[in-house]
Amino acid sequence: MPATSQPHQHRRRRTYRLVAAAAGIATVGALAAALPSAASAGESKGKPGGQTSGRYQDVQLLSFNDLHGNLEPPSGSSGRVTELQADGTTKTIDAGGVEYLATHLRQARAGNKYSITAAGGDMVGASPLISGLFHDEPTIEALNKLKLDVTSVGNHEFDEGAKELGRLQNGGCHPTAGCYTDEEFEGADFPYLAANVLDEKTGKPILKPYWVWKKNDVKVGFIGVTLEDTPGVVSAEGVKGLKFKDEVETINKYAKVLQKQGVKSIVALIHEGGLPASASYNYDCNSPGAGDGISGPIVDIAKNITPQVDALVTGHTHAAYACTINDPAGNPRTVTSAASFGRLYTDTTLTYDRWTGDIARTAVPSANHVVTRTVAKAADMTELIAKWNTLAAPIGNRAIGYISADIPSTGTESPMGDLIADAQLAYGKGLDPETDLALMNPGGVRAGLTYAAKATEGDGVVTYAEGFTVQPFSNTVNLQDFTGAQLIQVLKEQVSGTNTASPRILLPSTGLTYTLDMTKTGADRVVADTVKLNGTAIDPAATYRVATNSFLAGGGDGITTLGQGTNDLVGGDDLAALEKYLTANSSATSPIAPPATNRITVVQ
Repeated sequence: MPATSQPHQHRRRRTYRLVAAAAGIATVGALAAALPSAASAGESKGKPGGQTSGRYQDVQLLSFNDLHGNLEPPSGSSGRVTELQADGTTKTIDAGGVEYLATHLRQARAGNKYSITAAGGDMVGASPLISGLFHDEPTIEALNKLKLDVTSVGNHEFDEGAKELGRLQNGGCHPTAGCYTDEEFEGADFPYLAANVLDEKTGKPILKPYWVWKKNDVKVGFIGVTLEDTPGVVSAEGVKGLKFKDEVETINKYAKVLQKQGVKSIVALIHEGGLPASASYNYDCNSPGAGDGISGPIVDIAKNITPQVDALVTGHTHAAYACTINDPAGNPRTVTSAASFGRLYTDTTLTYDRWTGDIARTAVPSANHVVTRTVAKAADMTELIAKWNTLAAPIGNRAIGYISADIPSTGTESPMGDLIADAQLAYGKGLDPETDLALMNPGGVRAGLTYAAKATEGDGVVTYAEGFTVQPFSNTVNLQDFTGAQLIQVLKEQVSGTNTASPRILLPSTGLTYTLDMTKTGADRVVADTVKLNGTAIDPAATYRVATNSFLAGGGDGITTLGQGTNDLVGGDDLAALEKYLTANSSATSPIAPPATNRITVVQ
């Protein structure tokens, strides 16, 4: 099964007080029909450069999503995209990094007087050290330099709660960490839109629900929402005092508001997404018919959003697609997502009809483009990265362990996830020798560890910055008691209930083994009589001491039974547990090897 769970672990970011001294192949959304026949002589369509004053004006919409503070090129598979070749084979391309994203966006805008840049949420949160260490101020600064016009909130924008999100929008020094440089943080130059995120007391959106872009006589409205299930994937503290409303109802409500204001051209920025049938960014998800190659929550959302909305920019699933899904009137509508981490950007042409003020929906081509690293770096972004890396270096460059090969974070059972589970089991045994096993949620494994040296530390060296990128959430390692029956129920909840369509397979520590039969449905996918600990079948009546992070211990990711444990013991920081394990079990002469992913037997 595809590894789709990574976007779904959401916790507050780990932060520290510091002093200042310290050209891709196009994926075309197939709306390639002619413009309305009313475009007669003297009513020119309007070329991409926006040079005309006739009836039709092309408006360029550049978009991306799920940047997650990845200012530097992501490492390993997180920094590559897969490209489908004409002969049916695939190749991978190194991609991402804001130095390159800035260059690509600036080149794409060249000659386009009518150009908008929008994003689909999760610009910050679960960020690498260079951003997360500073409460993501570096990312907001980078987005300002990128000339981002507008973004929706994503679930990760709530990692540190609504007040911190407000600070990212409006500026000001952090309430506890203070200012990191001599200049006060100015906040975002662009609006965050949160139409479906309400203050429980007032019942009103905590930020602007919509925003209108205007240039001359052209107006395009944007409505921004995050997934309704944000409380299910963010810590309770992060969403305290907030209500999250249905995405479709909210967008339809504000589409009417915009229409009444005379804004007929509308784009929805939705932090919820889909799952294309292929991992290749240029896969045709309109084959054999419109939207046939995509599944997931965005499909039902798109089918029910009012036809008054002309295009959907989406995110959350970290997938790449640019295709069409029919609206409630049966007309095709563009739906896009640019993967994640700044590896792609989407270029969509909205043909604006000056007579109606609406988008000519018969001509909305869209394509994803690779943020290749073969272009010149943007000098202002290089300077920004250098500034923040200088501040982070005293903490980030410290070696915490050694590995003998890459430890990837991909797959149903990832080596990186297994390693974290082993580290938490060892940490748990240090707190209580009776600890039996550990479970790690896949969405909390934000990256793998790469053997090749990133800078000057040397091959195989794991730095604190690299560990931070893997586990940036500042969870604690908690111990709880469960019966064997509860433990089996936990495994069933990975693949049933809210996790039926998109299973969230927990990573088990060494010694816990079982079979997962994906040819079955729901809870039956877990073959109960195969669940064993150190070769012995789980006894439903026995008590087992289980280590998890605090997110899972609260019943996160829809695995509610994990919130019902007893004899709780709250330990320390989960990254510290990983550091302790690497330090104890590896050295320059005896590096740790990637765990063998043989704990879960998957039947497809």
